Amino acid sequence: MLFLADFNVLKPEPGLLIWTTVIFLLFWFLMSRFAFKPIGAALKQRETDIQNALDEAKKAREEMSHLQAENEKLLAQAREERSAILKEAKDAKDEIIAEAKERANAEYKRKVESAIQDIENQKMAAVVSLKNEVGQMAVEIAEKILRKELANKSEQENYAKSLADNIKLN
Repeated sequence: MLFLADFNVLKPEPGLLIWTTVIFLLFWFLMSRFAFKPIGAALKQRETDIQNALDEAKKAREEMSHLQAENEKLLAQAREERSAILKEAKDAKDEIIAEAKERANAEYKRKVESAIQDIENQKMAAVVSLKNEVGQMAVEIAEKILRKELANKSEQENYAKSLADNIKLN
């Protein structure tokens, strides 16, 4: 114990200083030989791995931006296609409506023409019927005139005029 009681850190002995230096140098040599190289290699490997991960992340980011740009292009193309399809559908709708209106107008014109033709036919039938009745009346008038005395011509003319006036009044 005497040895420890006499020990002073501020005033080391030269033997202690030499042994401490030798042990420290031996420890430094062993550490540099067996520990520093593997630690350095591990640090170098870690640095390489980190750099590779950063490169991969950058590459992934570039790929994502490329994919995003491609997605935007596809979306724009899909919008254009949708717009074109909607335009085609609207054009088809307008065409169908125009065609339906045209057919309706043609059907209307056909029906109007048919009605006009029916009216003309009925008018012609009425005219023919009227002519037949007028002809029949003329025959009746002539018959009545002939039945009347043929001797008095002025009476026959007056009688014919009165019959004609009666016909116009009816």
